Amino acid sequence: MVLRTFGWAFGFTVLGLAAAVFYDGWAALGVVAILTVLEVSLSFDNAVINAGILKKMSAFWQKIFLTIGVLIAVFGMRLLFPVVIVAVTAKLSPVKAVELAVNDKDRYQQLVTDAHPSIAAFGGMFLLMIFLNFIFEDREIKWLGWIERPLARLGQVEMLSVCLAAIVLLIASMTVATHAHQHGGGHADKAQTVLTSGLAGLVTYLIVGGLSGYFENRLADEEEAQDEKEAAARTASARGGKGGTSVVAVTGKAAFFMFLYLEVIDASFSFDGVIGAFAITNDIVLLALGLGIGALYVRSLTVYLVRQGTLDDYVYLEHGAHYAIGALAVILLVTIQYQISEIITGLVGVVLIGASFWSSVRRNRRIAAGRARPSDAA
Repeated sequence: MVLRTFGWAFGFTVLGLAAAVFYDGWAALGVVAILTVLEVSLSFDNAVINAGILKKMSAFWQKIFLTIGVLIAVFGMRLLFPVVIVAVTAKLSPVKAVELAVNDKDRYQQLVTDAHPSIAAFGGMFLLMIFLNFIFEDREIKWLGWIERPLARLGQVEMLSVCLAAIVLLIASMTVATHAHQHGGGHADKAQTVLTSGLAGLVTYLIVGGLSGYFENRLADEEEAQDEKEAAARTASARGGKGGTSVVAVTGKAAFFMFLYLEVIDASFSFDGVIGAFAITNDIVLLALGLGIGALYVRSLTVYLVRQGTLDDYVYLEHGAHYAIGALAVILLVTIQYQISEIITGLVGVVLIGASFWSSVRRNRRIAAGRARPSDAA
């Protein structure tokens, strides 16, 4: 199971490290290895979140996630994304941006860093919406019941998560504007950039997440109707006809938008990793190799969690990952104005997921001993 799931990641690791040595010697190998560890540590919560969505998709779409999705993650977000950001913010052609990345690495790094406020605002708002919609939903299984029960009751208020996210964005942009004013107003337009990018992240979530949820609900309704039809007919022939065709068609649409949703989530998670990686190197080739290898491990880990049924066995993992998402969203928004070490970002996610895993283990032991119900919190 491990070799079959992580085989591509292992193979790409060998090729990537060999390419690094060929490109710039043994020192480059160490840089790529560090970048790989950085990407995996920052994105472990991403794998848990993705697994919760991917387990609802067919084996075909899981393969799409591991093939086309990996190409998007590795080459799109870790290689092309920084180049596009530089081209747009510096008003350069893509060719000029690539030339800058190769020939003037310090200037390229500075331009990517300058684009961080808009990147952080977009990703922070998207991830914040994921967290808020999770925490405001009333779930049978609760991890931190003393927090989640009252928040679930508040979640009955329509559009509460959108309103809270909008308030957070306004506070972030006003903080930036105030800071710019106190320091001479040289970057006053930064507040407008933050506001626009944050609204774009919010709208992107509402569109992509809304479409994904819509088709997922339609799929569930079709499957329920099909189950009722089969139960009433009690014959194998009830599996045929237009009902089965409808389910397949809706599944395709649902899977496509869920796949798109996964890609946007991955993009939002990758922002801090891409920006943070420049603290280690500004070489675009080494960045792409290290972050690309790490992204492939995260994708493989996602599929492994699905196939092993880990989220079903350790029911609080998904809670811990969503709390980590909430923390990452706040960190991204804070880094618009203040610098936060990537070590802190990575440790927050690891601690929250580790705590949720341990709570899950304790819960399973109590259930096995007959001292708790499956719906009991830790």
